[in-house]
Amino acid sequence: MTANSRNLFLRRSAAVLFAALSLLLLTDLHAGVPLNNLQGAGGIAFNPLAYLAGRQLSKEGGVVTVPQAGAWHVELPDANIRWDAVGAAFSLFGRLELSYGYSNLDAKDYGDNDINVHTLGLKVKLLEENAFDTAWVPAVSVGATYGHTSAYTADLLGLDHDGTSFYVVATKLITQLPLPVLVSAGVLRSDEVVYGAVGHNDHGTSFFANLDVLPAPNVALGVEFRQGIDAGDGLQNSDYWDFHAAWFATDKLTLVGAYANTGDKDKGNKDLGVGDGFVLSAQYQF
Repeated sequence: MTANSRNLFLRRSAAVLFAALSLLLLTDLHAGVPLNNLQGAGGIAFNPLAYLAGRQLSKEGGVVTVPQAGAWHVELPDANIRWDAVGAAFSLFGRLELSYGYSNLDAKDYGDNDINVHTLGLKVKLLEENAFDTAWVPAVSVGATYGHTSAYTADLLGLDHDGTSFYVVATKLITQLPLPVLVSAGVLRSDEVVYGAVGHNDHGTSFFANLDVLPAPNVALGVEFRQGIDAGDGLQNSDYWDFHAAWFATDKLTLVGAYANTGDKDKGNKDLGVGDGFVLSAQYQF
């Protein structure tokens, strides 16, 4: 191949690549939120959203949605913890979401290298987004989870293996700005110790929030925050937060990458953190 031919080939290849990327970014076929969070419920990573999980079978809706599922992989090298999670959810009557999440944690530095966590979730949407023919009313939902952990650390600390959480959350997609912005905030009442992996103790109250900007129809960049819960007996959970990027690759598939921080692991029971690390996720809406 001559130099001119090679240059022409490279220019044409670049043009084709640019066109393909432009088409990908401009397409209106994308999956979207909610994802299945680490406990299986419709949300982002740590937090639930007010939106219900599951795709409607038709524009007219129906009694039941098709399900959606997600998988997460979390590496926390400071604490030498590997955390894998899968979850699934669907909705009924456009009002009720049912979810299940399963997590397996390898926390060998803490002497517990096979923690299994099961979480059942229920969410009820009280208010539709943009209700009353407005453009500013958020979707509002209440929810509850029941969790069980196999961690023997619960026995060592005198914690329960089972516990419950309750929350109310409001979520709104703001489209009047130069770029669409998703805002979500809620209040959580929970007895979880280290997101329920270590066990359950006393119920405490905390705040959580999400903020995402959509620079393209199939791309979201955002931050998530979950305030640490005081679970009693000196067990203070750390604040959790993450920076994430989501690519709605097709109308069904979403890929997520994130940096997450779960607090300083060296503060003991005063701040039950397990360090920071990276997060990867694949989500599929059937």
